[in-house]
Amino acid sequence: MIKRWLRRLTQTQMILIGFCMVEVIGTLLLMLPISTRAGVVTPPVNALFTAVSSSCVTGLVIADTYQYWSTFGQCVILFLIQIGGLGFMTIGVFFAIVLRKKIGLWVRGTLQESVNFMQTGGVVRLAKKIIIGTAIFEGTGAVILALRFSQTMEPGQAVYYGIFHSISAFCNAGFDLMGKDGAYVSLTGYSGDWVVNMVIMLLIIIGGIGFFIWSDLAENGLHIRRWKLHTKITILMTLILIFGGAALLYVFEYNNTLVGRPLDEQILCSLFGSVTARTAGFNTVDTAALTDSSKLLTIILMFIGGSPGSTAGGIKTTTAVVLFASAAAGLFQKKECSMFGRRVGEDAVKKACTVLCINLMLCVTAVLIIVTASSIDVTDVMFEVASAMGTVGMSAGITRDLGTVSRLVLIFLMFCGRVGSFTFALSLKGHKVEPPVKLPEEQVMIG
Repeated sequence: MIKRWLRRLTQTQMILIGFCMVEVIGTLLLMLPISTRAGVVTPPVNALFTAVSSSCVTGLVIADTYQYWSTFGQCVILFLIQIGGLGFMTIGVFFAIVLRKKIGLWVRGTLQESVNFMQTGGVVRLAKKIIIGTAIFEGTGAVILALRFSQTMEPGQAVYYGIFHSISAFCNAGFDLMGKDGAYVSLTGYSGDWVVNMVIMLLIIIGGIGFFIWSDLAENGLHIRRWKLHTKITILMTLILIFGGAALLYVFEYNNTLVGRPLDEQILCSLFGSVTARTAGFNTVDTAALTDSSKLLTIILMFIGGSPGSTAGGIKTTTAVVLFASAAAGLFQKKECSMFGRRVGEDAVKKACTVLCINLMLCVTAVLIIVTASSIDVTDVMFEVASAMGTVGMSAGITRDLGTVSRLVLIFLMFCGRVGSFTFALSLKGHKVEPPVKLPEEQVMIG
């Protein structure tokens, strides 16, 4: 009965239901008194908000993670982060491989949709690489961070902090346990620490660049000519956003949050701010104290986000590049959209436009609802909405002051941001098939 019902679901619907089940379980666990330091029952909306923020690897919080949640609650959050970062389908397929279970075509197709892979062939092999690569990167990061933290913490706490922050950084979640030094301080106490900053930034970049990139680089190394077009434009856009964003943040914050810091720390803070804005959520300077120019730049970076098939959110780097290339092709009246000597298919251009429109509409609607429901400055609301939609987790400090309606809006944005607004829209369509009929064409004036 259940199998028959599952077979009726589309692959996108299966992905959405899977995420919902993970979030429901996480919510129920976080509501337990054992999950909080005070031993109290967490209100359902607050528990749901934290569960969704964790499983959607966002990082927005309604209470400081260290000060409010117990060790059990923190472990639940970490578990949700790991599942949300890798995707429950990837983890499920890996266990099926270990148990030597047969993996059918439908499961392969769902996995392909889950990790945004281009073809069904080789997707199981990619799942193995994802799990093994994740273990290597997170493990290495945890060891280095634990060694660094051990200089100021007890050995056991240093190991725990190393593991927690390594997983949180690689999955682009942004949750931290630095509340022991003060609520909501994040990594501000390590703003000049090159070891902590570099490890966290590298984990964020590796996790957010996309699993397909791993596979391509593993096969072709640094032979750029052999790289797939997807790899080329992803890496190029990533470098432009990281270093371009860092340069602009340095200029915007030179007379603000960077005042009084040594030059190397100023550079490090600017670079970290640019990297973390691409869906990670950590911060080494006070986010609420940023200039309006920096907030606007951060909103743009958060809206773009990371790359497809990764632990990151946003409209994705490839979407932004395809949109720019399509606009350039139209501006110079080219017949086709092309990059690096390759033509981009019309379906890709159409999907990029759809993703941009859906995300913009969701963000604008959310801003209007939250501004109407509260008396908070619209700039801070835009910042929070972009953070939720891009599953970033950076906050202007207003999330904990929002009412129930506003929190539910952010929950919906975080969910759409993680599963993908396009995927969410497709899930509503179901198995409907469009008739193979073309309607009469008529001209419409544009511009």
